[in-house]
Amino acid sequence: MGAKTEILSNGWTVAVALKGWFLLRKIGIVGAGVVGTAVGVILHSKGYEITGVYDTNPESTRQLAEKVGARECPTLQEVAERAEILFVTTSDSAIGNVVEALATEGGFIEGQLVVHMSGALTSEVLEPAKAFGALTVSIHPMQSFANTERAINNLPGSVFTIEGDPKSHGLAADLVQDLDGEYFFIDKKVKPLYHAGACVVSNYLVTVIDIGLQLLESIGIPRAQALQAVLPLIKGTINNIEKIGIPRALTGPIARGDLMTLLKHMDCLEQMAPQLIMLYSWLGYYTTEVAKAKGTVNDKSAEAMRSLFLRKIDSSNG
Repeated sequence: MGAKTEILSNGWTVAVALKGWFLLRKIGIVGAGVVGTAVGVILHSKGYEITGVYDTNPESTRQLAEKVGARECPTLQEVAERAEILFVTTSDSAIGNVVEALATEGGFIEGQLVVHMSGALTSEVLEPAKAFGALTVSIHPMQSFANTERAINNLPGSVFTIEGDPKSHGLAADLVQDLDGEYFFIDKKVKPLYHAGACVVSNYLVTVIDIGLQLLESIGIPRAQALQAVLPLIKGTINNIEKIGIPRALTGPIARGDLMTLLKHMDCLEQMAPQLIMLYSWLGYYTTEVAKAKGTVNDKSAEAMRSLFLRKIDSSNG
C-alpha cells in the first residue's frame, strides 16, 4: 500500500494510506487497572511505545510503568500530551471526569485518538475531546477479566465492538488487530442492548452455575467438590455450542419433552430449595422455546411444559 506523509499543526508526522489516517504508535494510559494493564502489556509487546501512565493509585501506576517501560506521569495532562493514542481505562464512573478535566486543562491534541473500553458507555462520554480536533472511539472486548493475568491471556482472540467517530474506525480496527482480536461496528443507540446481551451471557452464566452448585450443596455435596464435578459438564456444553451451535447443543429433559422428570425436579425443589422454584421455572419456560427451535418437541409437549412452568411461577408469586 502506497503512503505519503503529512505534518499536522502540532508537528506530528502522519502517514496517509489508502484506508485512512495512521497516527504513530505512542500510547498513553489513564487507568492502570486490569484492562489498562492488559492493553498496555499486549500493545507494548507489539511494538507500540507506552509513553506515559497515570492512575490515582500510585502503586498501580508504578507496576504498569515498570511492565511496559513507561514514564510514571504525575498528572493527566502529562500523559495526554505525550500520547498519540490515549486510552482512558478507568472505572466507567470516572471516564467522564477524566475527559472533562483534560478538556479544561487543554490536554487533548489535534489528530489524537482518544479511546475508552467500557461496554456500558458510548463514545459520547469522550465528546469534550472533539473540540480539540481529537478522534473519539469506544473499543469494547466481549470478554471477562477476573484479574490482570487472565486479562492478558484472554484479550487476544476476543471479539471487540467498535463505536464512535467514523473517522476513527480504521485506527480502532488496527488497534484491535494488534490486540489479536476480531471486531464489528455498532451504533451508539444500540450499545446498551449489546452490553445487556454480553452481561446475560457472561455474568448470568456465573449465577446459573452458582444456583446449580447450591442445589448440589443442598444434598450434601461440598461446594468445592460440586464445582469440580460440574466443570467437565460446563466445558462439554460450551464445546457443543461451539461445534454445533444453538439450539442443537440443548440436551436434557426439556429437549426431550420429559414432563415427568420436570415434575420430579419441582417436587424436590419445593421440599428442599423452594427459594429457587421461580428462577428454575422461568429458565425452563425460555428453554422450552429453544427445544422447539431444535425440533425435538412438538407443540403439544412444549405447551404442557410451558403451562407447568407458568403454574409454578404464579403459585410462587401468590
